[in-house]
Amino acid sequence: MSTPSPMLKEQLLTLDNPVFCCYLFWATVLVVKMLLMSLLTALQRFRYKIFPNEEDLFFKNIEVQFDDPHVERVRRAHRNDMENILPYFIMGLIYLSTDPSPTVACNLFRVAAVARILHTLVYAVYPVPQPSRILAFATMLLITFYMAAVVALRTLSFI
Repeated sequence: MSTPSPMLKEQLLTLDNPVFCCYLFWATVLVVKMLLMSLLTALQRFRYKIFPNEEDLFFKNIEVQFDDPHVERVRRAHRNDMENILPYFIMGLIYLSTDPSPTVACNLFRVAAVARILHTLVYAVYPVPQPSRILAFATMLLITFYMAAVVALRTLSFI
């Protein structure tokens, strides 16, 4: 059992907690990054004149198309974000409830966010050969697993 923290349990998820503020900031960065992925998809559609719906055909002499590699690459990166960032958000909040070390927690949030930004850059914006993408992907995945392990170990005695 760990010693009680000076942070009152009622204050863990408030703006009085610098760790929570750090989480909020980096979570906001990731939400904005995910929203920008939608715009990047649209940009690719216009750049290569690829539209999945007839009503979207702004240009003459083009047909509905679904499988352009440029658009699909961005869409896969966006889907990968949703598959990894959303669980990370949930695990991050659960991890915050354990009153983690501020230095460790804030660095985890920073590194995870930067890793996902790098993942997008090397996958969807300027494709780079492996292992760049897997390293960026694995960084957030390992951080999420680490936070899950901390939560599990700190709560194991209660089950």
